[in-house]
Amino acid sequence: MAAAYLEKLNDRQRDAVEFGVTAPGETIAGPLLIIAGAGSGKTNTLAHRVAHLIVNGADPRRILLMTFSRRAATEMARRVERICAQVLGANASVATDALTWAGTFHGIGARLLRIYAEQIGLNADFTIHDREDSADLMNLVRHELGFSKTETRFPTKGTCLSIYSRAVNSETPLGEVLRAHYPWVSGWEEQLKELFSCYVGAKQAQNVLDYDDLLLYWAQTVSVPELAEDIGGRFDHVLVDEYQDTNRLQSSVLMALKPGGRGLTVVGDDAQSIYSFRAATVRNILDFPGTFTPPADVITLDRNYRSTQTILAAANGVIDLARERFTKNLWTERQSPERPKLLAVADEADQARYIVEKVLENREIGMTLKQQAVLFRTSSHSGPLEVELTRRNIPFVKFGGLKFLDSAHVKDMLAVLRFAQNPRDRVAGFRLLHMIPGVGPQTAGKILDAIATDPEPLTALAEIPAPPRSGDNWRDFVTLIEGLRKQAGGWPGEIAQAREWYEPHLDRIHEDADTRKADLLQLEQIAGGYPSRERFLTELTLDPPDATSDQAGVPLLDEDYLILSTIHSAKGQEWRSVFMLNVVDGCIPSDLSVGTTNELEEERRLLYVGMTRAKDSLTLITPQRFFTSGQHAQGDRHVYAARTRFIPATLLQFFETASWPLVSASASERSARQIRIDVGARMRTMWK
Repeated sequence: MAAAYLEKLNDRQRDAVEFGVTAPGETIAGPLLIIAGAGSGKTNTLAHRVAHLIVNGADPRRILLMTFSRRAATEMARRVERICAQVLGANASVATDALTWAGTFHGIGARLLRIYAEQIGLNADFTIHDREDSADLMNLVRHELGFSKTETRFPTKGTCLSIYSRAVNSETPLGEVLRAHYPWVSGWEEQLKELFSCYVGAKQAQNVLDYDDLLLYWAQTVSVPELAEDIGGRFDHVLVDEYQDTNRLQSSVLMALKPGGRGLTVVGDDAQSIYSFRAATVRNILDFPGTFTPPADVITLDRNYRSTQTILAAANGVIDLARERFTKNLWTERQSPERPKLLAVADEADQARYIVEKVLENREIGMTLKQQAVLFRTSSHSGPLEVELTRRNIPFVKFGGLKFLDSAHVKDMLAVLRFAQNPRDRVAGFRLLHMIPGVGPQTAGKILDAIATDPEPLTALAEIPAPPRSGDNWRDFVTLIEGLRKQAGGWPGEIAQAREWYEPHLDRIHEDADTRKADLLQLEQIAGGYPSRERFLTELTLDPPDATSDQAGVPLLDEDYLILSTIHSAKGQEWRSVFMLNVVDGCIPSDLSVGTTNELEEERRLLYVGMTRAKDSLTLITPQRFFTSGQHAQGDRHVYAARTRFIPATLLQFFETASWPLVSASASERSARQIRIDVGARMRTMWK
């Protein structure tokens, strides 16, 4: 009867659950690595392992279970209780209530630091700063050191905190972090060292810890052998979920707690390691077995319960080309004749139109919007699609960033155009004036009051003396608005003029300016699809966003909505139908992430993660042309794109290749033949 709760597990899952449990009371074995492929029942397996340990006599108070979110820890504890209930009955809650050491790395670290505070020189009453508090303290120190008044632009508080955090979590010298990830800041290395030293001093003086300190102090604590032995001795079993997402600091903590690996179980998938931007390293999971003598046991879960075999065949083909990995090939009993689709479209506008048509078609045959998702490498990639969805009145939720039209920088650009269209638009004017150095709320209000009553508001604006400390910024602003009002640049050239004026302010206001600039280029491309500025502004604001928030929210008036998500935010999720945008070189892999082999390999894993989110239907879309910047306003604005290098010709056998809009086979053949003739003639002419 004790094993009845294991009957629904497959053989490999059961091996992982029963590993080291030789008899009741005999539960502590050597280190175990569970390689859990996408959709292989990882969470269920880990929950069963914890429950199996408890059922066989392990003390739940001496089990440490660490996950990457509080929600995941809570869900894991609930599953453990349900499983234990099948064997222990009424006693299950007593046992699982004692599973008190289940939580995130940072949460567990905070508890242990309070327990050992006196022994490590901390006041047990320390407070913990969130990211915003930490950035504010960093900024305070930055001001005190005079770095906010340098002649050339010193990194913002957010950038400084990001640099500090990456250096701490990756255990990497500052110089290396700057060269690899923040090369534009490398000239400030010595000043940053001084800033970070003073920041640490300020935290210690104020008895506060930041998010990173919870790991850093924990790692420093267990570097003392006596304390490491004492803390490690509290736990017979240490289990870690999503081990591929750990950083070096977290790995060093684990190795100090269980240096011989006895009682240590880690679960993860090297093929889904995609968070290096958070300082996670795939090396932790790849190197785990060899860390111990003898090496850790490895059990692979390769049966997939999510996707069809045809989707898995394509995903396996992509990841098979990885330079280094734990060998596994996902398989399933879910058969389907439908192969993943590799769809060529002319451009991003056609890409958006195709998705809308297909999503609505799926809805007509019984697939709700919520059962469908559109995934993309970078948040800015979804801009044209969001505009098309809004135009077609299709509700959607976006994860991994703001809705395109909700983001502050896009609203800033639209405010430029709105103010030029209507200088009495007080909201747009107030937003713009606030961006000009030296113009505060009171000054902005007076300026807007002055032009509001004048029959020629732009004339009045030009006659207003430049506010103190605004310098050339005021003259540049007035010149821009006058030019846009006269429509001297023509449409859509006007939006390029607005962008050129705005970008220096963007650099000053936002630490992630380069990422936001991609959104502005998308906005410029979208604008080109409208005949005039007035039409553009009107159609984009007919269905205005409710509010700006940190994450796009669920539509309040719709019970069904389409999911839009970055691949990073989609990890761990699944949908019946998945569309992936821009599966071309330059987008995936991102042209910003091909500098090293490690970066390129992570981009391959990112494509794999996106593909394995699909249950029944997968469509990878490859636009043939892309908007590009840096050219004359009236010149050619497009470049041609190639299919991602991660799907070479040898893998096309796993896909159904097609183009959209669909053309007949004979027409397609005639078109291809004519293109070959034209290209040949052009080349012969070019090289005469």
